[in-house]
Amino acid sequence: MTRLILHDQAAGLRNLTLFQAPDSARVFTIAGGTARVGKTSIVVNLATALAQNGQRVLLIDENPCHNSICTSLGLQARFDLLHVIHKDKRLDQVLLQGPENIIILSAMRGIHALNKLNPLEQDWLIKSFAELTGSVDIVLIDTAMSGTTHVLPLSLASEQVMIVISGSAASLTGAYALIKIMSQEYTKQNFLVLVNKVDSETESLSIYQNLYKVARQYLSVTLEYIGYIPSDEKLRNSTQLCRPVLETFPASQAALSFKHLAQNVLRSSCPDKYTGGIDNFMQRLIRTSHLSMANFMV
Repeated sequence: MTRLILHDQAAGLRNLTLFQAPDSARVFTIAGGTARVGKTSIVVNLATALAQNGQRVLLIDENPCHNSICTSLGLQARFDLLHVIHKDKRLDQVLLQGPENIIILSAMRGIHALNKLNPLEQDWLIKSFAELTGSVDIVLIDTAMSGTTHVLPLSLASEQVMIVISGSAASLTGAYALIKIMSQEYTKQNFLVLVNKVDSETESLSIYQNLYKVARQYLSVTLEYIGYIPSDEKLRNSTQLCRPVLETFPASQAALSFKHLAQNVLRSSCPDKYTGGIDNFMQRLIRTSHLSMANFMV
C-alpha cells in the first residue's frame, strides 16, 4: 500500500493537539540503507522547520563526533548519554541547546551501552528521561551509517521510521534491504519515505515508485511518500556555514521543501502510535537494544 501526502494543507498543524496526548511525544527514526544520502542535513533542517512551527524538538544523535549533528551546527558536545548512564551528569546537563526550540543529545556511546545495563541502571535512565515528558513534542533520531549502527533497535523503538533515499542504485538497494529485515524479521510494517537530492518532484515520485513497486511485490509493508528535498546550492552553502538553510536562505527552494516536509511529518499517519512520554520510548529502546544487525546484509 502506498500513500501520498499533499503539501498544500495546514489543517494538520492546527488540529495536531486534538490527536496527541499532552504528555506524549512523537518519535521518528531517520534511517538510510547507504551512506551519503544526506540524513544529518535532513534531520537538522527538518528540526528547524518543526521548531519554527512551534514544536519543541529533541534530536538524538547516534553519529560519531566528526559526522554529528553538533558538528554540522558548529557546536561541541562536552558530555553525552553515557555520562547520564554512569550518573556523572544529569540529563539536563548533557543536553545541548541548538537553534530555534531544539535540544540535542549526543548518544552514540550511550546507545551502544544500553544492552549491558543492569536493572538499577535501566531504571535510572528511564527516570532521567521522564523529566522531559511534557516538554518535548517531537523526537528525531539520526542513525549512524556504519557497521556499529543501532538503526534496528532505534527504529523498532520509534513510532515512525523515515527511510531516506536518493536516485542511486545503492540507495534503493540498501533501503529495500533495511525495510525487508525490519518487516520480515521484526514485523515493522509502516515506513515513511523521503527522497533527497533530486531536481524535481516528478523525479522524486519516479524514484519512490521504483522502491514501492519492489516492496509491494515482495514485502507486506505500507510505504508513505512524505516528500522530497531538491538539490540546491543554497543548502550546500548553509551546510558549509554550519547553519540551517531555513535561517540562512529562508526563501530558497530547499527551505520551502523543508517547510512542506515538516507539515507532512505532523500530518503523517501513525499506525504504531505508543502511549506515554519519552521515558516510555527509552524503556522500549532498552528492550530492543538486545537485537542485533549482525544478519543485516545489503
